[in-house]
Amino acid sequence: MPASPEAAPASLPPRVVVIGCGALARELLALTRDLPAVKVEAVDARLHMRPALIADAVMAKVAKVRARYGADVRIFVAYADCGTNGALDAVLEGEGIERIPGAHCYEFYAGSAAYAALQEEELGTFYLTDFLARQFESLVLVGLGLDRHPELLPDYFGSYRRLVYLAQTDDPALEAKARAAADRLGLSFERRDTGYGELAPVVAQAVAGGA
Repeated sequence: MPASPEAAPASLPPRVVVIGCGALARELLALTRDLPAVKVEAVDARLHMRPALIADAVMAKVAKVRARYGADVRIFVAYADCGTNGALDAVLEGEGIERIPGAHCYEFYAGSAAYAALQEEELGTFYLTDFLARQFESLVLVGLGLDRHPELLPDYFGSYRRLVYLAQTDDPALEAKARAAADRLGLSFERRDTGYGELAPVVAQAVAGGA
């Protein structure tokens, strides 16, 4: 006979914890939703605008995860370098923790070869993902102070020529936000449908390695 609800075992601790940028939280949760032995822990997405703080924030999260689940839990970091100039790699290497390869999320969403081609086409390209399209006002305009000082727009974006929206989903509302962002910045607009790009196989491989 099936066990009664009272006799059901307590949930087991995860075998793998994915520590990722909050900007990837939706995608990471979608990729691991059906994997009960995997847990996602997000780091504040606002550090996207303050990359010098990312390495310390990730290591603080590593310490919390190990304190909660034990030193043997496998940890994978869902960050690219993200502007840390090697600081993230330096601390992760000392802990024996792997991360997503690449310079930033634009590269692994588009794919390394496709991203290189985009840069070759136009070096002055500003990129949005689904997350950044959704949070453009708060992270970019408010984060850079352009809501208060619009005269600074040429200082920040004068060297850019186009905005490329790397779309993870087919969401007309998000595309409208991305187009509005391009208009606000005075840039031409392009959409590239990437889905999860290289994020999906990298996360799958990391999770399989910890199973």
